[in-house]
Amino acid sequence: MCDSGLSLAKGYLERALKFLKTGDYSECVEASQLAAENAAKAVVALKRIPSWTHDPSDELLDIVSELPENSRCWIEELANLVRELAPEHGLVTYGKLGEGLAPWELYDRAEAQGILEKAKRAVELMESVLRLITRI
Repeated sequence: MCDSGLSLAKGYLERALKFLKTGDYSECVEASQLAAENAAKAVVALKRIPSWTHDPSDELLDIVSELPENSRCWIEELANLVRELAPEHGLVTYGKLGEGLAPWELYDRAEAQGILEKAKRAVELMESVLRLITRI
């Protein structure tokens, strides 16, 4: 799963970048959220099979003590990013029904770009942890 999580995280990040360029902002947010989610799952997979949740932050924090101490700040930061982005999954799927807003009506370029930057950071953190672990 670690390799597939890595591949999914990078693939979704690539998609998010393309969607931002084309002005498909809700799709950019969706791909960004999935990039961060799969980045976290790639790290979780170092120690256990990740669950199907869109917010694996608790799983990350559960394994932090099982990983090298010098990776803990990265894992905690990754957990915070994933927790912050998880609610976007529902919004890009359903919109804000109570307000009558469809997913494609929720985001502008600046919002999508901000979420994409968080996803980029999540992927960077994943890569840092995986490099450290595979080097040990």
